[in-house]
Amino acid sequence: MRFDLIFGMEGSTTSRAGGRRVATRALALALAFVPGFAAPAGWAQSEAASASTQTAAPPPDGNDPSSPPGDDIADTQSMIPHFKSTRFWLSGQANFIFQTHPPFHADYSGPHSLSPDYEKATSRVLTLYTGVRLNNSTELLVDIEEAGGDALSLGLGLAGNTDLDIVRNPLLSKAPYLGRGMIHKVFALSRDKVENQRSFLSLFDELPRRRLEIRFGKFSLPDFFDLNSVGTDTHFQFMNWSVDNNGAWDYAADTRGYTVGVVADFEDRNWGFRFAEALMPKVANGIDLVWRPWQVHAENWEYELRHGVLPKKAGVVRLLAYTNYANMGIYRVANQQFLDHSSPTPETVPEITNHPWHITRKYGFGINLEQNLARYLTAYARWGWDNGKTESFAYTEIDSTFNQGVGVNGALWHRKQDRAGVALVTNGIKKDHQVYLADGGLGFLLGDGGLRYGREDIVESYYTAHVWRGIYLAPGVQHINNPGYNQVRGPVVVPSFRAHVEF
Repeated sequence: MRFDLIFGMEGSTTSRAGGRRVATRALALALAFVPGFAAPAGWAQSEAASASTQTAAPPPDGNDPSSPPGDDIADTQSMIPHFKSTRFWLSGQANFIFQTHPPFHADYSGPHSLSPDYEKATSRVLTLYTGVRLNNSTELLVDIEEAGGDALSLGLGLAGNTDLDIVRNPLLSKAPYLGRGMIHKVFALSRDKVENQRSFLSLFDELPRRRLEIRFGKFSLPDFFDLNSVGTDTHFQFMNWSVDNNGAWDYAADTRGYTVGVVADFEDRNWGFRFAEALMPKVANGIDLVWRPWQVHAENWEYELRHGVLPKKAGVVRLLAYTNYANMGIYRVANQQFLDHSSPTPETVPEITNHPWHITRKYGFGINLEQNLARYLTAYARWGWDNGKTESFAYTEIDSTFNQGVGVNGALWHRKQDRAGVALVTNGIKKDHQVYLADGGLGFLLGDGGLRYGREDIVESYYTAHVWRGIYLAPGVQHINNPGYNQVRGPVVVPSFRAHVEF
C-alpha cells in the first residue's frame, strides 16, 4: 500500500462522482491506444490500476500550451483549504507502497535474484517540504525526508524495479536526512509574465516568459530532466523505475536518488534548454558523493520543444544527453580477468570492482515524446541508450530501453480527480554486461549466478480513484517477462496498492 500525506499551500477544487463501470471502459480505451499492446497470460483477470496527474495539454510550468486544458479538469484536492498567495511553502507527505508477488518458475537463483517464492513488502517515504520566497526572483527550498520499510527481495533481481520509492540499501540509517536544499534564482529576460503553478520546487505565482533559472544545492536530477505529464509522478502515476524514468539514463545520484550540483534552465515561449553539473557517488549505488568535481562529475543536457507531432494538438519533444565520469569498472576487463584467473575469485565469478582507482566515462542519449491524442487522453514514449562499457553505477542496470504509455483523465467519465494509465517498457543490456552476468558476476542490482539472456519486458497499469477531498486510492499491477534479463526465470506478476492523502 502506498499512502501519501501532503500538507500543501495551494488552492483546492471539487470533483463530481462517477460510475465504476464508466471508469473501467475508460481504462479499456487507454489500453487500446498503446501500440502493440497485448495483455500477458494470467493478467487479463487482474484489476489493473495506478495514477496519473496529466491534463489535456502537457505544457511545462509557466508557458502557454498550444491547446489549454478544459475547466472540467481539476487540480489535486487537499483535506483543508490553503492560501493561494504566500511567500512561504509548507507541505509534507507520507508514502507507503504495498507490493507482493506469487511464486513463479525459476531454474535457479543467485545472490542478487528476485526470489521465486511468495513475497510481500511495504516501503515508506516521509517528506516535509519547506520553502520561502526571499524576493521576487530568489527563493530557498529545503526538504527533510525519512525512508524505510522493505522492498521485494531487498530491491534486487530486476532492472526495472517495481517500486521507485524503495531504498536500494537496507542497511542505511532510518534517521531523517536532508533530501533537497537549494537556492533558486530567476533572471528575467523579458518584461511579459506567464502564470506559474506553485509547487515545492517553485513558489513564484508568475515568471518572466523568457528567463534563466539557476538552482544550486542538493536535488534530484529527475526533478528537472526527462519529465512528462503521463509517466513521471510515482505519487499518482506509474511506480516502475523504467517507466517513470529513462532506464538508460544513469543519472548522478546517491543511494537515495540525490546529488549536489547546479542546474541552469533557459525558458522561452515554445522551447527551453537546461544543463546540470552534478557530483557522482564513490562506488556503485553508494551513499557518499565524491567532492572532487574536477575529477568525478556528471553533465546533463536537455532541449525541450513544446510542439506536438499531431496538428492542432499539444505536445512536447525532449532530447536528453549525459556524460558521467567516475570510478567505474569496465565489463570487458572484468570478464578477461575472470578468463585469466586474475580476479579476486579466480575459480568462481568475475568482479567488476577489481581495479585501482581510475576515472572512466559513460555517456548516453534519450528521447522523451508527449502528445495529446484527445481532450482527456495523452500518450508518451521514451527511448534511451548508453554505451554500456562501464558498470551500471547510479540508477539501474539498463543500457537500452523503449517505453510507451497512455494516461487518461477521469473527466472523461465525469470523475475529474481520477486518473488511469497503462505502459509497456522493454529493457536490455550490452554484450559485455551479458557475459559478465552469465559468468556469475554481480551488479549492484542483478546477479542470478548465470544468465540466458532475453530482454526484460514489463507492462504496468493503474487506476487512481478520488474517494473524498484529499483521499485517493490506487490499486495497480505489473507483469514482468524475463526478470533480470533471464529467460529461465519468470514471468512474475506484481500487484500493488497505494493510498494518497493530501492536506
